[in-house]
Amino acid sequence: MLLRTYVLACFFVAATLSALTQAPNTLTKKEKAQGWQLLWDGKTTAGWRSERDGPFPSSGWVIQDGLLTTTDLGGKEGGDAGDIVTTRKFANYELSVDFRTSTGANSGILYLVDLDLKKGPGSPVGYEYQILDDDMHPDAKRGKDGNRTVASLYDLIPAAGTADHTKPIHPVGEWNTARIVVNGTHVEHWLNGVKVVEYDRDSAQFRNLIANSKFKVYPNFADMHDTVIDLQDHGFPVSFRNIKIRELPTPPAR
Repeated sequence: MLLRTYVLACFFVAATLSALTQAPNTLTKKEKAQGWQLLWDGKTTAGWRSERDGPFPSSGWVIQDGLLTTTDLGGKEGGDAGDIVTTRKFANYELSVDFRTSTGANSGILYLVDLDLKKGPGSPVGYEYQILDDDMHPDAKRGKDGNRTVASLYDLIPAAGTADHTKPIHPVGEWNTARIVVNGTHVEHWLNGVKVVEYDRDSAQFRNLIANSKFKVYPNFADMHDTVIDLQDHGFPVSFRNIKIRELPTPPAR
């Protein structure tokens, strides 16, 4: 009887651990029921292309061991390969992406992107969830009030906790999870389960931020919607996995 109880207990523990350790680049039954979809299958280039109007880059990005990784080009924005973008557009959604930086790395997740606003080298114009090694990359000290640090809306809104270094960021080399919510004009940034940025693109406060930023030169920057999602190639080794999205219904008109 004791042996049978012990075996059952071991089976229960093993089943529990299995449920908690989900394989990368997969969806649980619960996530599927909630409407989540994988944006990257962990193996191929399906669903992604170069932001430079071509197929998936033949260099600059490496797919290996279930990771999507940019190669080291000494920090050159746009690298040689350039950013990659989804092959379809999204309007209202929750986006979840695991990212892992290397020492001194800089990258980003761009959303609300207009691929036609700027041509040539560098990343396209869009709203950026900053990915950065805040301790080692000099961009963390540029901008204003920490608005270029990790999880911030790049060059516009600093992620909460910047001043006292309490952001829930895991160390370089460990995995972090970015979550971006775009629901009409309402936008949120989350880092490892904690909301760190929230804004409304229709608000006077946000439009004032645009008017006093480098983005003021781009017409209708505050009004973009239904766009691709972009992973930035900034010439530093940064890995991505578990890229998934849940589309949301169009919010009612105000």
